[in-house]
Amino acid sequence: MFSEAQLYSPVTRTGEGDVTVHLSDEHPGVNDPDYRTRRNAIAALALDYRPGGPLPRVEYTDDEQQVWRIVSAELARKHRTYACTEVLEAAARLALPIDHIPQLDEVSAALEPLTGFRYVPAAGLVPLREFFGSFADRIFHATQYIRHHSAPLYTPEPDAIHEVIGHANQVASPRFAAVYETVGAAVARLETEHALKFLADVFWFSMEFGVVREHGEIRCYGAGLLSSYGEIDEFRHAELRPLDVAAMGTASYDITHYQPILYCAESIGEIEDVIGGFFAEMDDDTPMRLATAR
Repeated sequence: MFSEAQLYSPVTRTGEGDVTVHLSDEHPGVNDPDYRTRRNAIAALALDYRPGGPLPRVEYTDDEQQVWRIVSAELARKHRTYACTEVLEAAARLALPIDHIPQLDEVSAALEPLTGFRYVPAAGLVPLREFFGSFADRIFHATQYIRHHSAPLYTPEPDAIHEVIGHANQVASPRFAAVYETVGAAVARLETEHALKFLADVFWFSMEFGVVREHGEIRCYGAGLLSSYGEIDEFRHAELRPLDVAAMGTASYDITHYQPILYCAESIGEIEDVIGGFFAEMDDDTPMRLATAR
């Protein structure tokens, strides 16, 4: 089962207000005191944010801006070959900058006219109910930190590159934004943690790691694929299975390795019908009904 907490470095705050991001021993920046101080400061900005207030702006360093430029250029090249048309057209309309890291208010200003989505800051992990539930209001919780400059094409945790290049390019599509909104509406109906986890797993295998057949080729639309230099090269070697929400909601997988099994749609319309239709109708009893029907 999917445990989103495995993806994020824990963030704690003391009674005196000191914020600490606890990087894993394998993190590229764990032995860089400047990076660790930087991560703590960026997390503190997010924790201080209050809904309705001004979005925190991060004064990114030259190293961070260079990471963005490197990854933006490399992923843009990969997208031209491997991303589906729906994402490419949405990305062209969104027109994210490649020469600098956009602030969250920049991302929101570009997204809102297209699909009504806006970004708010997150220090790290956002509880599943809050994260997915906010989609009903077309709100996306996004981290603002950038991966360590020693490994620009790798990150062990979601960063601004994943949140913006992955998700913003996706929700710039009205068709995908509508699917996100049905996720948020579903969360409002769910009371059990089991159902919420089932929803999260279906989301993982669709909006995070979904692929679609297009003109006889396999193209990606999932944000996790769109934002990962390594994954976007590897997904063509995965075992492809047809969309099956019962299987997607119960599959076991390791989030720290390239995904060996992916669920492939035959069209964007099938994603809307099967995945969007599932989210639109899901309730607490859905996982049991699907299990019984298999």
